[in-house]
Amino acid sequence: MRSKVTIVGAGGVGFATAYGIAEKGYADVVLIDVVKGLAKGRALDIIQCSSILQMDTHVLGTDRYGESADSDIVVVSAGIGRKPNMSRDELLEANATVIRGVVGEVVKYSPDCIILVVTNPLDPLVWLALYTSKFSRDRVIGLSGLLDSARFKALVAAELNVSAKGISACIMGAHGDTMVPVLRLCTVGGIPITQLLPAKRLTDIVKRTIEGGAEIVSLQGSSATLAPAAAVVQMVDAILLDRKEILPCSVYLNGEYGIRGVVGVPVKLGKKGLEQVLQIELTEKERSALKKSADAVKAMSQVIGLEEIDN
Repeated sequence: MRSKVTIVGAGGVGFATAYGIAEKGYADVVLIDVVKGLAKGRALDIIQCSSILQMDTHVLGTDRYGESADSDIVVVSAGIGRKPNMSRDELLEANATVIRGVVGEVVKYSPDCIILVVTNPLDPLVWLALYTSKFSRDRVIGLSGLLDSARFKALVAAELNVSAKGISACIMGAHGDTMVPVLRLCTVGGIPITQLLPAKRLTDIVKRTIEGGAEIVSLQGSSATLAPAAAVVQMVDAILLDRKEILPCSVYLNGEYGIRGVVGVPVKLGKKGLEQVLQIELTEKERSALKKSADAVKAMSQVIGLEEIDN
């Protein structure tokens, strides 16, 4: 029996994610959006690529959640996108309302699914999705550091004029201003990046990584689409194909790293979703930065009425 992936939100990221999964061919895709006709049009656009790309994937666009019943994975990308000069914090209240509604429908029709959250501000909305769904933490995961790492690798590759394929990045913390790049664990072809680039240049690259989403918004007037979608597809791959892949994701910690709450850390993804939180040795400075990031997420989560979860 083929797997089934539903994407809620047929905007840029949702559309690109649906296309990416359809092209893989291992799962049928349902694309949902409340805007009448949008998801159907997006799905039709993907379907019309089938003969050219040799795809056999079934793609359905709809505004009804019933069509998503029994999905294995539900990707939540619905919400209000960032506008120029808008912070992630300003999105919180509006998108919290969206997440509550979406997750309620997802749980109704796909009670056994794994939820992947993409909507910003990411980390508190992962917490809200977990709280609303009442799922165990292994089934609610956020995009977070996978996208941040991709941005960091691209900048390093451009700076050194090398392939991004050989670059390994370790970025922890929340998806936003308090992310924590662990530079001593970042390498290029196995060589520590700190031996290849001066501290000042690395600081500049980290700053641009943190501001990566805002930079794209300022240039094109809307959020990034392809890079977030590619990162989500990698997460879907890891889960549906049971790859046991180590990826930086936003998850709820039950005391790991001394934290109870949502923040981005390296995890193992497989068919059960979150299969392991990897606890790497951090310096005192790194641990302090990670706690500060988690505290910032907790403060935002409390604004929308969330508390620690016994999960």
